[in-house]
Amino acid sequence: MFDNTFLARVLWKCACAAAVPLCLAIAAVQALAPARAVARPQPAVELPSQWDGRRLRPLVLTEVEQRFARHFPGRIARMTDGENMLVLRTVVQPTRMLHPAADCYRGVGWRIEHVRLQLDDEQLLWRCFDARRGGDGLRVCERIVDARGQAFTDASSWYWAALLGQSQGPWQAVTVAGPL
Repeated sequence: MFDNTFLARVLWKCACAAAVPLCLAIAAVQALAPARAVARPQPAVELPSQWDGRRLRPLVLTEVEQRFARHFPGRIARMTDGENMLVLRTVVQPTRMLHPAADCYRGVGWRIEHVRLQLDDEQLLWRCFDARRGGDGLRVCERIVDARGQAFTDASSWYWAALLGQSQGPWQAVTVAGPL
């Protein structure tokens, strides 16, 4: 390829030495360039108007939830039937941002107890736990359902199934929290 002469070796080293600052300059320009906002497709999902026969009304996301939702690949909505709070998340791509509700509750100071799988009145399987903080107690249940109706009771099995193409989106993650 190149002659193994003194002049060829010197010219090759000079070319490499010139390429390094050029690569560093390109990297610096890209790192300092303002970040471009990535438009995320927002799925058109109709929110339910009732839960277990009771009328739902929308709730405003908290400031923390709004910050989280800005980077979430999908939509997040909070609703209540006057007794229970529902968090509905529509997810358009596999993401680690969809994590177990127990992690969120634990992160804001709740003690998690009695984690279990539970069938509801419609024979749907949910992952449930009791959350306690001070004198307050909640029963929290969650599940994830894909576009074909396949259900998951934990975020990790959903994530890997979605990532490996074994589950098709969009996915609907539902978390229901009510008094014990």
